[in-house]
Amino acid sequence: MNKKPGRINRLELPNRVAGSSARQADLDLLSFAPENFLDTTHFDTVRFPPPSWAVGEFERAAKNGSFAYTPYRGNAAVLKALGDSLSRFLGVAVDPEQNIVLTPGTQAGLFTTLASLAGDGDRIALVDPDYLFNARILQFLGADIGYVPLHQSSTAPSIDLEALEYEFAENGARVLVFSNPNNPTGYIYPRHVLEEMAKLVLCYDVTIVVDSLYSRLVHKPHQYTHFVSLPGMQERVITLLGPSKTESLSGYRLGVVVGPAQLMPRLENVLSITSLRAPAYAQHLLPIWLRDDNEWLQKRLPEFTSLRTMTIESLRRLPWLQLEAQAGTAYVWPDVSALQMSDSEVAKALMKEAAILVSPGYQFGIQGDGHFRLCYARDENEWSSALDRMVGVLNALAVERGLEGGV
Repeated sequence: MNKKPGRINRLELPNRVAGSSARQADLDLLSFAPENFLDTTHFDTVRFPPPSWAVGEFERAAKNGSFAYTPYRGNAAVLKALGDSLSRFLGVAVDPEQNIVLTPGTQAGLFTTLASLAGDGDRIALVDPDYLFNARILQFLGADIGYVPLHQSSTAPSIDLEALEYEFAENGARVLVFSNPNNPTGYIYPRHVLEEMAKLVLCYDVTIVVDSLYSRLVHKPHQYTHFVSLPGMQERVITLLGPSKTESLSGYRLGVVVGPAQLMPRLENVLSITSLRAPAYAQHLLPIWLRDDNEWLQKRLPEFTSLRTMTIESLRRLPWLQLEAQAGTAYVWPDVSALQMSDSEVAKALMKEAAILVSPGYQFGIQGDGHFRLCYARDENEWSSALDRMVGVLNALAVERGLEGGV
């Protein structure tokens, strides 16, 4: 058998878990999975199905054989419709021929974008904690990662601006990657924080990659500002979007990358050697997305907020557990560091004793230590029972360690 290429070894992130690689830790966790365990690492697309029009639009496109192949960037009519929708959504003029590339899912959009910006030895600034695959992709590409801490506060979330400027000024980073709303914490960057970041971007001539996948899943009364809409940012910001989460269209594999015209040919070039194009028939769902689905969205968002309330109230029965109400996403980010256990150990206990799979904090960065991510986009009855099991296991762990019990 051929020797494993070194870039595959880079995917392991061995610094994240004591004594093993992150991949091995994940496999160890799954090895404890009982039958019919509840997977909270993603949305329940049975409880939250795609919009009713999705299947019909796909079928209509699939019946037209001429739609099977598209240019790498996407079907021209779809891109034109998206140009109008995205211009309104982002608050900037989006040229459908110059500023949009469609990808097979936002994950592919992320890889395609980072592959077009990062190579061997390039210094890339990355917020910590943030989406779990950012670091793995960058290491696969051979980039040198500079981690910039996120101040974890729901009332005043902010990137460490001093650390960020140090990455630009001293370490030579010319790309910053982050998510907003932040995945895993659910925090939304206030406008004034983004404005301070924009000043540094202009000063040091930096390109920004902002994963805005959850920018429609914002809980009232919180406000969301698209980074690209700030003065001077349109020619420096690549925005990743898609309908996979809030709209439950993950099975259709659609990602949308919006960026400066001069960078889009790079993405197109990478796309040409990976997947060629986004799924051609599925692309025809996108003209409705952002344009005709706002009434549907306004009915769905309160359901997410109600589940957030249920989740927080249940977990707060544990007086030692720290938990804030997130502004966006369908995740909560409990801090269980009072247990003085690794988040991997906590995740293992929840799997074994409560039959619940959570995302341990180490997956999201060094600052994820002592946390886990929990997706509450689930059936309410099933979720109520799962939360009771989870609280029971966490309470038992606390009692073993002499902490005040809560149930």
